[in-house]
Amino acid sequence: MDSPFDCLLFDLDDTLYPSNTGIAQGVKKNIEDFLIEKCEFSATKASSLKIELFKTYGSTLAGLRALGYDIDADDYHGFVHGRLPYDVIKPDTQLRNLLRSITQRKIIFTNSDRVHAIKVLKRLGLEDCFDQIICFETLNPNLPKSTRPDEFPVVLKPSTDAMKMALDVSRVDPRRTLFFDDNVRNIASGKDLGLRTCLVGKTVKTKEADYAIEAVNNLVQEIPEIWVKEMDGRTERISRNRSDLDAIRGPQYQLELDQIKISGDLIEKDVGLGLRAPLCT
Repeated sequence: MDSPFDCLLFDLDDTLYPSNTGIAQGVKKNIEDFLIEKCEFSATKASSLKIELFKTYGSTLAGLRALGYDIDADDYHGFVHGRLPYDVIKPDTQLRNLLRSITQRKIIFTNSDRVHAIKVLKRLGLEDCFDQIICFETLNPNLPKSTRPDEFPVVLKPSTDAMKMALDVSRVDPRRTLFFDDNVRNIASGKDLGLRTCLVGKTVKTKEADYAIEAVNNLVQEIPEIWVKEMDGRTERISRNRSDLDAIRGPQYQLELDQIKISGDLIEKDVGLGLRAPLCT
């Protein structure tokens, strides 16, 4: 039998890198600073409002615009992401090798803006590992045309509209697509639309998650069926062998595993983050 997956759909922040890097904390602080400096809320109010808007609208930006604040998305992202300490994100050679061993389509699906997504992927060394990026601009193409803040509601995960749009622009079959995200609500939304789901950063599955993994670097061990291939009338699975898995995981790992046999050469794609193809579709 072939692999059950034709496509892997990855969230970005806190999914492709650990949640304890400091980026998430930086985003939270910058959002509060934005509310204080740009919207003139008190520090106490900014802290509580940020949480309230996120719970109700999915993001602070979405909430502010819904409430009538004429906030430009580019200005907001420039403030909130422009001050982040991106140098805390280090290249992940192990993850790069793993992703490039996967022959199926690989797509980024993030609520973040395109500039932020590119910076993160470049810091990780993964800028040429994905076929497509679905980001804030993809989900909100009409926002720059708005004449009033509430004319076009901001669309983001975990809304059904965001999930449907992602499936539409990526043209994937949700039944054969594995969706990775660290957010339980996003996973539940994806499951509702028929996606196979993997909760990242956890060891225990929720009822909407088909898999749960502590880190995407553990895919070989946790979801080996990604690499199942049909060749010459027989099924070839990942057999766990030390020598080839070390090539994916990196020399620092000394694991007793059988050989990974994956057909075909890895081909570096001109799509994804290359300038010859759209960064965000």
